[in-house]
Amino acid sequence: MKAAISIILFLASLFLVYLLFLNIQEPIKFQKVLTERKDVVIKKLEDIRKAQEVYKDITGKYASSFDTLQMVLKTDSLTIERVEGDPDDPTGAEFIRTLIKRSALDTLNYMNVDISDLASIPYTDNDKFSIDADTMTYQSTLVNVTQVGTRFKNFMGEYASRKYSKYDNSYDPDKMIKFGDMNSPNLSGNW
Repeated sequence: MKAAISIILFLASLFLVYLLFLNIQEPIKFQKVLTERKDVVIKKLEDIRKAQEVYKDITGKYASSFDTLQMVLKTDSLTIERVEGDPDDPTGAEFIRTLIKRSALDTLNYMNVDISDLASIPYTDNDKFSIDADTMTYQSTLVNVTQVGTRFKNFMGEYASRKYSKYDNSYDPDKMIKFGDMNSPNLSGNW
C-alpha cells in the first residue's frame, strides 16, 4: 500500500512539475512569437511605405488601393534631375541640368522592395493590410496623407487573445500597427 501511495505521489509531483514547466514556457514562447511576427510585419510596412513614397514621386499623391499602387509602380517611371555645376554661381559658370527617366520597379528592386505581394499580411491566410489615402488641410495648405496598417490580432495567430497581455502590458490585440496618419501629414510608424 505504501508503494502504491508513493507511486501516486511521484506521478502527481511529475504532473505538477510539467504544469509548472508549461506556465514558465508560455510567456517565453509568447514573447518570442510576438517579437518575430511584429518584426516581419514592420518590415512589410516599411516596404509599403517606400512603395508609397515612390508612387507619390510619380503621381503627386498616395495610392488608396494596392491594385493602383502596383499597377503604377510596374508600368511608370521616375524622373530624376541631375545637376552638374552650381546654378546659383554668380560667376556665370555653366551648369548642366539633365532629366533621367528610371523605371519605378527598378528603383524599388534597388531598395530590395518586392511589390508582387505588398498587400498581404504575413502569418495570415492572405488577409490584406488596410490602406487609405486622401488630402487634408494642414496649416492652411492642402497636403496628401496616407495610412496603412493592421491589427495585432490579424497576425498573432493563437496569441490573438487579450489574455496574453498579462505577459506584456503594452500588448493589445486590437491595437493597430501602422505607418502614416489620416489626420496629419507624416509617414511615421507607431512601432
